[in-house]
Amino acid sequence: MKETVTGYIGHRSRMKEKYEKAGLKGWLDYEVLELALSYAIARKDTKKTAKELLSRFKNLNGVLDADYKELQGVRGISKHSALFLKLLKDISGFYMENNLHSRDLLSSPQLIYDYLKVSLKGLADEEFKMLFLDNRNQLIAMEAIKNGTVNQIIVFPRTIVEQALYHHAAGVVISHNHPARSLEPSREDMDITKAIKIALKTVEITLLDHIIIGGNEYFSFKESSIDF
Repeated sequence: MKETVTGYIGHRSRMKEKYEKAGLKGWLDYEVLELALSYAIARKDTKKTAKELLSRFKNLNGVLDADYKELQGVRGISKHSALFLKLLKDISGFYMENNLHSRDLLSSPQLIYDYLKVSLKGLADEEFKMLFLDNRNQLIAMEAIKNGTVNQIIVFPRTIVEQALYHHAAGVVISHNHPARSLEPSREDMDITKAIKIALKTVEITLLDHIIIGGNEYFSFKESSIDF
């Protein structure tokens, strides 16, 4: 038993030294997970657990996108370690959200796309995000609406207008995810986009874009040939 304990402690130390010297460059997904889990799971070799996670969820992104209750279905993953893995993704989203501030987002649209992919990718249900920009195209505020209100074509545009006026926004970017990963905008997507654009125009606020997130890709109404 003593040799086993000494073995995994030594292995953890070597992983941390490797990370300290060169970061994660060249690491495999299971190695990244193994190191991360070592901070959440005490007194246990985490390599096997990391590989079981990848067997279930295919890759590192799949693990971080998984619901914490699904993660607990993997042997060796407690509620504590499942929440730790979800925290890793949420921290990365928070980091990217902070990068949106004090930037001309229309001149740096990739920042928006990258943030939304981290924020909305992998969600089991549809979620709608609204980014409110000032007249310099800088982020003022961000709001999220869970599924339920989005398809109410009369109520939902009014909600966006109210929030845009509250934040004194000059422009709005809207986005939602397609859990089925299809990027093709539905008829409902196009109808709600037009309704929101018209509603915002009545108070002299511009709808700048509607972005759909599906898997690792996105669809931008602004970049497409769709007249919105």
